[in-house]
Amino acid sequence: MLYLVIGLLLWSGAHLFKRLLPAQRARMGQAGRGVSALLIIASLWLMVEGYGTLAKVPLWGRHAVLDSINLILVVVAVYLMVASVLKPAITTRIRHPQLTALKSWALGHLLVNGDVPSIVLFGGLMAWGVVSVILINKQSGKPPLSAPGGSAREVGTVVITGALFYAMTWLHAAAGYPVVSW
Repeated sequence: MLYLVIGLLLWSGAHLFKRLLPAQRARMGQAGRGVSALLIIASLWLMVEGYGTLAKVPLWGRHAVLDSINLILVVVAVYLMVASVLKPAITTRIRHPQLTALKSWALGHLLVNGDVPSIVLFGGLMAWGVVSVILINKQSGKPPLSAPGGSAREVGTVVITGALFYAMTWLHAAAGYPVVSW
């Protein structure tokens, strides 16, 4: 559990450093990006290693309905991540598509993984996402929403979302984590 918690703290600290200590981060200049990147890579390794080695004693079981809700939330998350790059119309309504995607993904995984390591991992990442949105909005006000992108961006976002979702579910299953229980 220690690796998992340290990984979450490193992840949060590396991402929130710029928001919580902007003057110190600015003094680091470009070197700050490298330090943040190394901390994020280390945090990912710690979270994966920590999560993978812990016993998964369920507090609640999987259910087909929860699996279905999880799949919908993960598709939404992938769509929002792709949308954050391609800028389709949804980005005129959602101010922080990447953080919204992360929160959708984490919520879905909390629903289907009712064990303590999953609650710590996915709940911790969701909490980081909520705090990040609050800090970003507080510091910079409300960033402008992007202009709608047109039908080519809409189609591209849907196609790329489908391809990424398929690849992710295949890799997820190949790694030994069931995608659905039905």
